[in-house]
Amino acid sequence: MKIHEYQAKQIFHRYGVPVPKGYPAFTVAEAEQAARKLATETGGPVVVVKAQIHAGGRGKGGGVKVAKGGAAEARTIAEKMLGMQLVTHQTGPAGQKVRRLYVEQGLEMVRELYLGAVVDRDQRRIAFMASTEGGVEIEKVAAETPEKIVTVHVDPITGLSPYKARQLAFSLGLGKHGKTTVPSFVKLASSLYELFVKEDCSLCEVNPLVVLKNGDVVALDAKVNFDDNADFRHPGWEELRDTDEEDPAELAAKKVGLNYVSLDGNVGCLVNGAGLAMATMDIIKHYGAKVGVAPANFLDVGGGANQEQVQKAFTMILASPKVKAIFVNIFGGIMKCDVIAAGVVAAAKQLGVKVPLVVRLEGTNVELGRKILAESGLAIQAATTMADGAQKIVAAIGGKGGAQ
Repeated sequence: MKIHEYQAKQIFHRYGVPVPKGYPAFTVAEAEQAARKLATETGGPVVVVKAQIHAGGRGKGGGVKVAKGGAAEARTIAEKMLGMQLVTHQTGPAGQKVRRLYVEQGLEMVRELYLGAVVDRDQRRIAFMASTEGGVEIEKVAAETPEKIVTVHVDPITGLSPYKARQLAFSLGLGKHGKTTVPSFVKLASSLYELFVKEDCSLCEVNPLVVLKNGDVVALDAKVNFDDNADFRHPGWEELRDTDEEDPAELAAKKVGLNYVSLDGNVGCLVNGAGLAMATMDIIKHYGAKVGVAPANFLDVGGGANQEQVQKAFTMILASPKVKAIFVNIFGGIMKCDVIAAGVVAAAKQLGVKVPLVVRLEGTNVELGRKILAESGLAIQAATTMADGAQKIVAAIGGKGGAQ
């Protein structure tokens, strides 16, 4: 689960991570008011107006502007920014509509750095990554100059030891900025680790982390992602959710108990079981890569899905204009093949499915399920194996279905 920068900074402040003063704004008037308030509180007219969307690279897309002329200029910027389609490397060419702004005080900085914390699944530990290349996408740094990234893994028993935090600080060259800079960084990193653990985060990123003229270290930006698996422990998360920034299909799936993730391909997948769903996506990619055929979604209807959920799943798949065919791959255990077959037929008839439909059934009541499909009167192609189904779906879209 992603949250906005201003929400992340509110959490940062709660845990003692230093951030600039700022206020969220949902209207032009609120942005102007926030700029006036900051001028009074900080004694300076310079503010920064930031678009709030769930994507990186906002500055390059025109989503971060400095207003040196105070509240009047902040208002002018807000008028242009609110409602714009902000295009970044993460949003794609369509961009994302800006509905919220964050107005914060301008700071004079001497350096920009990068600091991030993620879960390293290979090491089974939280990893802190630091780099002197602040303000640049960390993926670009990793690809072009990986030697500029320093990584420290945290022992879950002892937590982030001060000496490891100092190791990061000195690797960034913070010792040259004065006696207070390294201790300031150590305190910030320790607070960030506490936040990461207690809030069940999957990512905490500060890009850039800046050093001010007085040697203080401040989080100029904040990106926080929560681990959805821990939402039962955090009822307050729901208040932070911005549904305008989320995929409508994924939200609809969550409401009916389905696991759905949108992808960029053209084959809609309806599968029961996460492992089988992953294997289904892999085999479609295997047979279709050379001819531009790939999965359009991950969709796990679970082991106990009923006919209604199957129909909901079809509705979500067909909502995407990218879908050119649908592959249903079911292993009937708890969920019997005849129930799935009846759901597929009902959904296809109700929704008027016009794209090619390939169904592979195996398991409990498989013969009855196949009989229901055969007698449906619909143009459903039956498959006997996953490979057979993948080849048929690739051929249906226009490819030859041959393996690489």
